[in-house]
Amino acid sequence: MTLCVGLTGSIGMGKSTTAAMFADEGIPVWDADRAVHDLYAVNGAAVEIIRAQFPSVVEGGAVSRSRLRDLIADDGAVLDQLQTLVHPLVAQNRQEFLDVNAGAIVLLDIPLLFETGADALCDVIVVVSVPVDVQRARVMARGEMSEADFDMILARQLPDAEKRKRADYIVETLTLDIARAAVRDIVQQLRDTHAPDRS
Repeated sequence: MTLCVGLTGSIGMGKSTTAAMFADEGIPVWDADRAVHDLYAVNGAAVEIIRAQFPSVVEGGAVSRSRLRDLIADDGAVLDQLQTLVHPLVAQNRQEFLDVNAGAIVLLDIPLLFETGADALCDVIVVVSVPVDVQRARVMARGEMSEADFDMILARQLPDAEKRKRADYIVETLTLDIARAAVRDIVQQLRDTHAPDRS
C-alpha cells in the first residue's frame, strides 16, 4: 500500500529545501509547483486552456507568471477561475505520479495542502516552520517581491500556527543540519511502520 506523506509550509519556511532532503533519502517527491510550471511552459497542457480565458497572460507560447500575478492582483476572482481551469490537470499529473510509485512511501510537496483540501489524500502530514521574523527576512532577501506581495500571499495561506496544529511532524528549518536530522528521523520512522507492497 502506498504511504502518502503531505509536505507543506508557508512561503519562506524552507519547504523546497526540505522536499529535496526527502528526495536525498530516497523518497519519490511530487512537486505541485513543478507540475504547474510544466503545465504553463511552452506546449504545456494548460497554455491553450488559459489563453481561451485570459489571452493577455500568454506570451511566447507560455503562460507568463508575472502577467498572471498582475491580473490576480487587479481582480481577486481571477485566482478562483484559474484554479478551476488548472486543478484537474494538476490532479491528473499527481495521479500519474502515484500510479508509477504505487506501494512506496511518497512525498506530495503541496504549498496549499490544507487550503485546497489535498491533505485528505495524505496519510501523514509534515509541516516546515520557522519563526515569522525569519520567514519574512528570507522572503525579502530573495528580492523577488514587495512587502505587499508577501502579505497578499500570506493572507491566502493558512496561518503557520494552524498548520503546526494539524501536523503529524514539524520540521524546523532554522539550519540545514537541524532540518536534515529531522527529515532522516521522520523517514526512518515511516520506514519502520510501512510494510512495502510486495504483491
